[in-house]
Amino acid sequence: MEDVAGKVAFVTGAASGMGLAMARSFAAAGMKVVLADVEEEALEQARASFGPTNADVIAIRVDVTDRDAMAAAADRTEEAFGKVHVLVNNAGVAVGGSIADMAYTDWDWVVGVNLDGVVNGVQTFLPRILAHGEGGHIVTTASLAGLLPFEGLGVYNTTKYAVVGMSEAMRADLADQNIGVSVLCPGLVNTNIFDSGRNRPAELQSETDTATIGLADEDDDEERQLRLEAARASALDPDVVGDMVLHGIQENEGYIFTHPEYVKEVNERQEDVSASFARWRAYREEQGV
Repeated sequence: MEDVAGKVAFVTGAASGMGLAMARSFAAAGMKVVLADVEEEALEQARASFGPTNADVIAIRVDVTDRDAMAAAADRTEEAFGKVHVLVNNAGVAVGGSIADMAYTDWDWVVGVNLDGVVNGVQTFLPRILAHGEGGHIVTTASLAGLLPFEGLGVYNTTKYAVVGMSEAMRADLADQNIGVSVLCPGLVNTNIFDSGRNRPAELQSETDTATIGLADEDDDEERQLRLEAARASALDPDVVGDMVLHGIQENEGYIFTHPEYVKEVNERQEDVSASFARWRAYREEQGV
């Protein structure tokens, strides 16, 4: 989709971080943008950042796990701007800690947002994009954790591996329908993912201390804060990601890698997979089967 000017984009998780950065990049390219997020106050601030006279950016509070709410948001989008061309499934949360320490509520919360939320986005908007016949693009935010396992992020890994596979399958399914599909696999970006627990529903709270990812449970509050600040300081600016996603849409890139320095680790994983195929080929030959 090289010509994006005048096209309509619906972006989830758009009140801050990468979602907001994408919205800014889209708007700067002449697109009409819907900011969708569950966090109402942050959403209002995000909308205000575009200026009061910018009628091509609106905000809709929506929980991506709520299918009826997503359908209502799609209706409101079409009422405001007409046909939707770009869907960005960006909303995401995370918990940190060993899988051995996870509760059902940890799984339900993260899977509900990171995987079910993506399914809801696709099920809501894809039929509408297909119906108008003008083509479009779907972007889903995964992570390098969708390609590489990270200790202490097993629940998050599970959801991100899933949406990588989902995106690859959709790209094949929709190629003949003039609908591009990209999966965004960022490394460390300066977003609020570090504090996902702020929006965790009361009914999905867990007894495990997993509200803030990437920080050891044994750290005291001061040490946790210092480590969090250090992580943020070394993280990529979300605005860089926003421009990369816009470019990925225009060039119909299947994968958007914000941190190419991880290619070595990804290649090592693939080498392990290939070596395993060779071992099992040898096993079958030895067994004569």
